Amino acid sequence: MAAADLADGRVPGSPAGFEVVEHMADWALRVRGRDLAQFLVHAAQGMNSLLVSDPAGVPLTDERQFTLEAFDRESMLVEWLSELAYYAEREGLIFTRFELLEATPERLQAVVRGGHAGELQKHVKAVTYHNLVVAESATGLEATVVLDV
Repeated sequence: MAAADLADGRVPGSPAGFEVVEHMADWALRVRGRDLAQFLVHAAQGMNSLLVSDPAGVPLTDERQFTLEAFDRESMLVEWLSELAYYAEREGLIFTRFELLEATPERLQAVVRGGHAGELQKHVKAVTYHNLVVAESATGLEATVVLDV
């Protein structure tokens, strides 16, 4: 599978590939992408928009590589965002550049780059499965994912 650097991939009709959705006491993101790789990058960008006020201002001083395994697209989305939230909470790292070397519902190999963003404006306690369905649409994939903050 070819490497894809999807740092700013855009979805027709949605300038950023994600939007924050009001959801009772938690936060939700409606995420779209033409394929699974772009979908996962947009989900990460959406979560970053909640974590820090200026994701573009995060220095690119740190790099991590990881491999995730899951059962399906929904569990891959939860695993991916949970991994990124872990680094934000544990080490204060926000990753803003994503190179997905392999992106399937069962396996993700990624190289992520970012840095310390200072104080987080929100803390993601958990990425939930609440009503989570990654659906196919005319333009690719879409889902609404709820974040416990």
